[in-house]
Amino acid sequence: MPNVRSLERLVRRRALGCCEYCGLPEQYSSAPFQMDHIIAEQHSGPTVPSNLALACYACNHHKGPNLGGVDPRTGAKTWLFHPRRHKWSRHFAWDGAVLKGRTPIGRTTIAVLAINAPHRIAQRAALLAEGVFLKPKP
Repeated sequence: MPNVRSLERLVRRRALGCCEYCGLPEQYSSAPFQMDHIIAEQHSGPTVPSNLALACYACNHHKGPNLGGVDPRTGAKTWLFHPRRHKWSRHFAWDGAVLKGRTPIGRTTIAVLAINAPHRIAQRAALLAEGVFLKPKP
């Protein structure tokens, strides 16, 4: 098993320096990005590349150990987006600085991770206006 530093380098390189949930580039964040256990350690998620994602502080803080949530449209229990198993563009689409959920997984992830909280939309809008947030597809 690789050591922690080599795992972190791999995860950062694979994510191209962007949060794998909301797409925010780390260079425009006030807090360093974190290694997220997609399946939390408390749910027996291993510390291996296939279970790690680069996450901004806000996404990681809101996600916590959650594996799922409730789809705000249907009220159904739904899994969260899994960056190693799901294709980002299938579940999400940009509408300006607002991230839209295209599927129950997308909508639930946006809700649980508070991706469209007003201050987060404002930050993305400002970065878009400066031409530095190009709505990446993590």
